[in-house]
Amino acid sequence: MNWNTRVTELFGIDYPIVQGGLAYLAYADLAAAVSEAGGLGQITAMSLSSPDALKQEIYKVRKKTSKPFGVNFAIGNHGRSFEAMVEAALEEDVKIISVTGGNPTPLFEMLKGTDVKKLVLVAATRQAQKAEEIGADAVIAVGQEGGGHLGRDDIGTMVLIPRIVDSVSIPVIGSGGIGDGRGWMAAHALGAEGIEMGTRFIATKECVDASPAYIQSLLASSEQDTTVIKRTIGAPARALTNDWTAQILEKEAEGVGYEGLKSYISGDANRKFIHEGAMGEGYGWGGQVVGMIDDVPSVAELFARMKNEAEAIRGKWNVK
Repeated sequence: MNWNTRVTELFGIDYPIVQGGLAYLAYADLAAAVSEAGGLGQITAMSLSSPDALKQEIYKVRKKTSKPFGVNFAIGNHGRSFEAMVEAALEEDVKIISVTGGNPTPLFEMLKGTDVKKLVLVAATRQAQKAEEIGADAVIAVGQEGGGHLGRDDIGTMVLIPRIVDSVSIPVIGSGGIGDGRGWMAAHALGAEGIEMGTRFIATKECVDASPAYIQSLLASSEQDTTVIKRTIGAPARALTNDWTAQILEKEAEGVGYEGLKSYISGDANRKFIHEGAMGEGYGWGGQVVGMIDDVPSVAELFARMKNEAEAIRGKWNVK
């Protein structure tokens, strides 16, 4: 079947499937596997220690695949400047950059005069319109079902995608609660021209930095086993429910503010769980799609399954 959309044309990929930035997890093995399977893999730049480390990760991806990949910049969540990391990506001739977690304008200024394709994660129509206005080539519309950082308005994917599709002229990529071919086709039915998945890609063989405990938590969780934390500091984000997130919610109920939450929501606490499996000492991001995850395939196996599911649906729709 023909999977060509403006998203596949924009990025030079076979299937309109984008891998999320996945802090502390989206490195060369996963990014290369997604790109090699025909999607758009991404490296998480701001989880790396230095510009040189980013250059090394880019080199590793290119050793594993000759296909397009992107570099994601989560510019609002790491408390450090992104400029040197962007310069490193440009020096390595990266052709696709995505921006999440902050105002993309300063980063876009650095890309002026280049042919870099620019992708922005949004959670509201006004954000999508602003992204288009400043030069984004496409936007990712993430509904409140998603894992990690979300919008403040609690708009679900089912409503958010068509609202954003109707508000911009650039391609829209649907995200939030998507983990199989059914979600893929649902996003297309809503007007999206591709999908982004985050949580589903964590439970794959190539996500080598995810601890066995984290993977097992994803497999064991239902759609009811996630918690939105950080609402009280204006940065809502969905994580797997555990004792650590319960403590975070207790602190938020006490009104401790960012300073009181800092040690609980830090990158160190995140890595304690996702890298070391220390379940009582940290947290791991996860979307409501965990209720649909019950195995750990390779990325290639996941793509093949999703294509089969999507083609079966397209057949019912009589789409050639």
